Amino acid sequence: MEKRVRKSEMNPEIILLGKRIEGIIKEKGLKTREVAHDSDMDVENLRKYIKGKQEMKVSTMLKIAKSLDVTVGELFTFKID
Repeated sequence: MEKRVRKSEMNPEIILLGKRIEGIIKEKGLKTREVAHDSDMDVENLRKYIKGKQEMKVSTMLKIAKSLDVTVGELFTFKID
């Protein structure tokens, strides 16, 4: 089976958001699978978001923020150039 390729480059802010989520997970000493479970999603999808390979819906972002016990605003505490 042929691997799917994105038609356009992923927006850099999406990649930064994924890195921020990953950072919060590490700061809190959590495991990715725990956050995925608490967010009611598949761990592979969460990993795609963290790696910046897939964009997420606002509802997904809300679930992730809730499972990390942070505000959505805290997910965006990175500098956008």
